[in-house]
Amino acid sequence: MSGDGALERLRREGRIVIVGASLAGLRAAETLRKEGFTGSLTLIGDEPHEPYDRPPLSKQVLLGHASADHTELPRRHGLDVQWRLGVAAAGLDMAAGRVRLDDGDEVEYDRLLITTGVRARPWPHPAEAELDGVFVLRTRDDAARLQRRLAASPRRVLVIGAGFTGSEIASACRERGLPVTVAERGAAPLVGALGGVIGQVAAELQRAHGVDLRCGIMVTGLEGDSAGRLRRAHLSDGTSLDTDVAVVSLGATRNTEWLAGSGLGAGPRGIACDAGCRAFDVRGIVTDDIFVAGDVARSPHALFGYQFLSLEHWGNAVAQAATAAHNMISSSSERRPHLWVPAFWSSQFGVNIKSVGVPSLGEEVIVAQGSLADRRFTGVYGYQDRVIAAVSFDQTKWLAFYQRQIESGAPFPPEYSSVDRRTEGLRPVPADFPDPSLPTHGPTVTVSGYSPTDQRITFTPGRG
Repeated sequence: MSGDGALERLRREGRIVIVGASLAGLRAAETLRKEGFTGSLTLIGDEPHEPYDRPPLSKQVLLGHASADHTELPRRHGLDVQWRLGVAAAGLDMAAGRVRLDDGDEVEYDRLLITTGVRARPWPHPAEAELDGVFVLRTRDDAARLQRRLAASPRRVLVIGAGFTGSEIASACRERGLPVTVAERGAAPLVGALGGVIGQVAAELQRAHGVDLRCGIMVTGLEGDSAGRLRRAHLSDGTSLDTDVAVVSLGATRNTEWLAGSGLGAGPRGIACDAGCRAFDVRGIVTDDIFVAGDVARSPHALFGYQFLSLEHWGNAVAQAATAAHNMISSSSERRPHLWVPAFWSSQFGVNIKSVGVPSLGEEVIVAQGSLADRRFTGVYGYQDRVIAAVSFDQTKWLAFYQRQIESGAPFPPEYSSVDRRTEGLRPVPADFPDPSLPTHGPTVTVSGYSPTDQRITFTPGRG
């Protein structure tokens, strides 16, 4: 058999291992089988469950409208997969082509796809985090535990952090009729993701629905009773709050620790990969047998100056997984880049919030349609005199148009007269994002420069 024939056989047969039984991992496995891979396919996951959908966990599940057990992802294609569930990856030997598991077993691969995603950042003080009544929300089991506690009608729920997940949790609590306090260290909810101008609208929305929203406030401690049950939270303004449920929503940590010492370009920002999803090693050299997809990936994007972007987006996980899987079994001439335009949605307090592009890069924002006062509008963000992102509150019909503006590098501010515009003469204003050097839970898109080996980041939450 010729060398080319042997390579083709390896691509179509061989052994592929996917670490991360996630949305990205499942969609990659489906793509591999759909595009003709007939070899051994192993999917490793640290949870005991097969891949499930996460967005319903902070919405329908917390409201009791759906069971956490019934969030399994649909299977679009038949799979022949060896599942290794309930066991986490503990190490990687790149030279030998082996993934080490935390039960001591090893799994050999010819090509590896890493889709390990992120996990909820816990309350930073372990003894307080162990109190009965302190929760995080990331996994199916997290959602089931929190839903049971909310159904028991606690006296008051404290949500620590008003990013998207924290705000959705607060919304579910109010829909259940539960008293809820939100403590946010920033100036407004969603400020890290959408900036202060839009964040103030989110703040008004929460307060209009009965949320006790406290901005510029940190939780300095959680206090329990003699039986280990949460009873009180202490705040940075010197006050305290009686509560028996606290949900810690301080953002996410990328699951890369198991790669320490492996030689892969992995760190707290994620795993760096090229536009074709191939991982970089610590020397900045691209590998050809290790690929990355989903929340854990850092990849360059042509629309944003080829800076590395980390995207915690459902749609990105699906699209990047398909690209990675295709490229794993394709020759170099058949490979394609991952050029998905970031898009995100959230439903809270009866409002549908959607965005395209990278709002957190925006220097200025203009309300192009609708009005902030009505909480029904489209805000457009500018960066270096071009349209970089748009966000809508209950006005999604304009987002496809602004996505085309982002893709074409259209000038900012927009040069055309807008329809549906109720605020005459409005000019661009500073988008009012917090200092990016300060820790924030907010962005679902993180821009992290040009270095594929950049590991320079620390999170210092203080007391909340």
